[in-house]
Amino acid sequence: MERESFASPEIAHLLNAHFIPIKIDREERPDVDAIYMNYVQATNGSGGWPLNVFVTPDLEPVFGGTYWPGPNHSRTAQGSLISHTAGFLEILQKMTDVWTKQEARCRESAKEITRQLRQFAEEGVHSRKVGEKSDEDGLDIDLLEEAYQHFLKKYDTANGGFSIAPKFPTPVNLQFLLRLDQWGNTAVNNIVGEDECKHATLMVVNTLRKMARGGIRDQIGFGFARYSVTKDWSLPHFEKMLYDQAQLLDVYLDAFIVTHDPEMLGAVYDIATYLTEPPMAAATGGFFSAEDADSYPTHTDTEKREGAYYVWTLKELRTVLGDRDGNICARFYGVLADGNVARENDPHDEFISQNVISITTTPAALAKQVGLAESEVVTILKEGRKRLRAYRDRNRPKPALDDKIVVAWNGLAIGALARTSATLIDIDLEKARRFGKAAEDAANFIRKELFNEESKTLYRVYREGRGDTPGFCDDYAFLIHGLIDLYEATFNDSYLEFADTLQSKCSRDYPRILLIFPPLETQISLFHDPTSSAFFTTRSHPSLLLHLKSGMDAAEPSSNSVSASNLHRLSSLLNDDKYSKLAVETVSAFEAEVMQFPHCFAGMLGSVVMGKVGVQTVVVTGPLETAKGKVTEGVRVGRTVAWGGSEWLRARNELVGSIPKDKQGVMICAGGQCREALSV
Repeated sequence: MERESFASPEIAHLLNAHFIPIKIDREERPDVDAIYMNYVQATNGSGGWPLNVFVTPDLEPVFGGTYWPGPNHSRTAQGSLISHTAGFLEILQKMTDVWTKQEARCRESAKEITRQLRQFAEEGVHSRKVGEKSDEDGLDIDLLEEAYQHFLKKYDTANGGFSIAPKFPTPVNLQFLLRLDQWGNTAVNNIVGEDECKHATLMVVNTLRKMARGGIRDQIGFGFARYSVTKDWSLPHFEKMLYDQAQLLDVYLDAFIVTHDPEMLGAVYDIATYLTEPPMAAATGGFFSAEDADSYPTHTDTEKREGAYYVWTLKELRTVLGDRDGNICARFYGVLADGNVARENDPHDEFISQNVISITTTPAALAKQVGLAESEVVTILKEGRKRLRAYRDRNRPKPALDDKIVVAWNGLAIGALARTSATLIDIDLEKARRFGKAAEDAANFIRKELFNEESKTLYRVYREGRGDTPGFCDDYAFLIHGLIDLYEATFNDSYLEFADTLQSKCSRDYPRILLIFPPLETQISLFHDPTSSAFFTTRSHPSLLLHLKSGMDAAEPSSNSVSASNLHRLSSLLNDDKYSKLAVETVSAFEAEVMQFPHCFAGMLGSVVMGKVGVQTVVVTGPLETAKGKVTEGVRVGRTVAWGGSEWLRARNELVGSIPKDKQGVMICAGGQCREALSV
């Protein structure tokens, strides 16, 4: 719509004459986006972006939709008010006419739909209130089996994934399935089934393998696109998002730890490299938000095309690599003379004779086809990839970079890179240190530039300076998550202390000052609902029509699922029962919805297990450097890892403080007691 409508003089004239256009950055104000997305989904049956909504001066919605064609375009508008095919120009004319002639009716209708939306939002979390008991003792582990069965029925055995086209990775679902077999207790295996847990792992690994070989992965460069237009992952929407990279890094890392598969490790290196190098890595520390899908095909072009930076013709491969190597790489990557994008998937004629690179064979099979040794083919492919990447970087304009540093997404990246660093210590020390340093630099940057040490206020966005928008619930939740992972990878207690500060209800150090000054801003004090528990997505504000709570997972995990997990982990690390109690209450707030649709709350199901069986704390004692080597990095579910030599932690956690400082070894702490570990 940017090109078709918002650059059109005819559209501009109508907008400026009859409307007040307001553009919302949904990365900076996800709360506003969520409110009007709820409206569009409720009235149209679906939503998406671009999101367009007409509102009254009271900000109440009158009509909305997603993509509307610009002038002289043939596509069909998405929106239900106008029943026939309509473009943005016609919609503006219709809305002008309706508002001019029937303003009172429009306002009345907007107030009614707002009332219904508000009622739905208030009833959306309609489970037990704090302190109320369930007749059936709340959520139970059998919900994991129900969720597994749902994904089993949806599984695409041919292509991997759990949907038809368009196909989204949805990493939170993949991680749920992959971790079913990693709980280390019989409760999950007994209920879901031992064979079922192993099959869940196979489904995820196959999905990850298909994605790693597909067009959704940038095979010449690094990183993954947002989603695939096709069911076989071959044609992506080429936009690359930070939150996708961070979550996929976590999942591929889990898959490598479970399987020791070199292909999974290759994807780990790929994503971590993408995050820690330009353009995504900020020189200041932290990570930028996204790269656009569209770019100019050449430096002389004046019109952008989707995927222009990433697609290739057969002629280009032969020109860059020579005939022999070009033809070998073309076979490996599925490059055809007439292009490999089906006509029905190219409505704008952007991919004529172009090829999206994906892996279509193996080096061994290709070696037999071309009559060369496999080792020689591998060398040709490796060198070919490097030369194609160098040619692309040198000759093609790069996609535009969204250079905002968003705290929430950085929190996800910090956690994933920290875990990656810890896992790679014994495999590739240089890369382990590089990835770990990037995680620490990002955490330190956020604390320095986006956190007010006096008021404990966290801000959401940095771009050429700190933005004015205070942090939302997901900023707190995702950053706390990343800080806990970073602490477990480094045993640097400043990260755990920072997580505790962001989470806690009030300052433990200055209780008397709180009687005089306003409460310090923490996730609990800002977002927690003391009546029905769980966390609101944003602070209450009179200009916001709805005060929402996020429970269902989407492209990102819900802030409440991450918060519940954080609370369980902090309770374990700090021996603080208040946190675990709040974790259970947070999950219980969504009880009715989770019981009805457990697969929609995959990120929360791990907290259901932790609430039932508890969380073990592995306490490593002895010198710091020795301690780091005593606990191998694994898929940690149902346990946390702490260093017993930290003075801060010994003071904060009485159980850890009771362990003799000169003791060396590994202790397992749970239920208020510690014992020596037989194995870890």
